[in-house]
Amino acid sequence: MNRSISIALLVVGVVLLVFGINSHDSLVSGAKEAITGTPTDKSIWLIVLGIVGIIVGGLGSMFRRSGN
Repeated sequence: MNRSISIALLVVGVVLLVFGINSHDSLVSGAKEAITGTPTDKSIWLIVLGIVGIIVGGLGSMFRRSGN
Protein backbone atom coordinates (compact mmCIF):
# COMPACT_ATOMS: atom_id res chain seq x y z
CA MET A 1 0.00 0.00 0.00
CA ASN A 2 1.27 3.45 -0.85
CA ARG A 3 2.53 5.34 2.21
CA SER A 4 0.51 8.49 1.40
CA ILE A 5 -2.71 6.44 1.16
CA SER A 6 -1.90 4.80 4.49
CA ILE A 7 -1.36 8.15 6.18
CA ALA A 8 -4.60 9.47 4.65
CA LEU A 9 -6.47 6.42 6.02
CA LEU A 10 -4.92 7.04 9.42
CA VAL A 11 -6.02 10.68 9.42
CA VAL A 12 -9.53 9.81 8.22
CA GLY A 13 -9.74 7.14 10.92
CA VAL A 14 -8.84 9.65 13.62
CA VAL A 15 -11.40 12.14 12.30
CA LEU A 16 -14.14 9.48 12.18
CA LEU A 17 -13.29 8.36 15.71
CA VAL A 18 -13.51 11.93 17.01
CA PHE A 19 -16.85 12.46 15.26
CA GLY A 20 -18.12 9.16 16.65
CA ILE A 21 -17.15 10.04 20.20
CA ASN A 22 -18.73 13.49 19.85
CA SER A 23 -21.87 11.92 18.38
CA HIS A 24 -22.02 9.45 21.26
CA ASP A 25 -21.90 12.31 23.76
CA SER A 26 -24.65 14.31 22.05
CA LEU A 27 -28.02 15.11 23.61
CA VAL A 28 -29.99 12.97 21.14
CA SER A 29 -27.74 9.96 21.66
CA GLY A 30 -27.96 10.41 25.42
CA ALA A 31 -31.76 10.51 25.30
CA LYS A 32 -31.97 7.41 23.07
CA GLU A 33 -29.50 5.58 25.29
CA ALA A 34 -31.54 6.46 28.38
CA ILE A 35 -34.72 5.09 26.80
CA THR A 36 -33.44 2.04 24.91
CA GLY A 37 -30.17 1.34 26.69
CA THR A 38 -28.16 1.39 23.45
CA PRO A 39 -26.32 4.24 21.72
CA THR A 40 -27.31 5.41 18.23
CA ASP A 41 -26.26 3.39 15.21
CA LYS A 42 -24.52 6.42 13.69
CA SER A 43 -22.17 6.83 16.64
CA ILE A 44 -21.36 3.11 16.70
CA TRP A 45 -20.57 3.07 12.96
CA LEU A 46 -18.39 6.17 13.21
CA ILE A 47 -16.41 4.73 16.10
CA VAL A 48 -15.97 1.30 14.45
CA LEU A 49 -14.95 2.77 11.09
CA GLY A 50 -12.57 5.16 12.85
CA ILE A 51 -10.87 2.30 14.66
CA VAL A 52 -10.62 0.27 11.43
CA GLY A 53 -9.15 3.27 9.60
CA ILE A 54 -6.58 3.82 12.34
CA ILE A 55 -5.55 0.16 12.34
CA VAL A 56 -5.33 -0.19 8.55
CA GLY A 57 -3.63 3.17 8.07
CA GLY A 58 -1.20 2.59 10.92
CA LEU A 59 -0.21 -0.87 9.77
CA GLY A 60 0.05 0.27 6.16
CA SER A 61 2.36 3.15 7.04
CA MET A 62 4.55 0.97 9.27
CA PHE A 63 5.02 -1.93 6.86
CA ARG A 64 6.00 -1.44 3.26
CA ARG A 65 5.31 -4.00 0.62
CA SER A 66 8.36 -4.80 -1.44
CA GLY A 67 7.44 -3.93 -5.02
CA ASN A 68 8.92 -4.44 -8.43
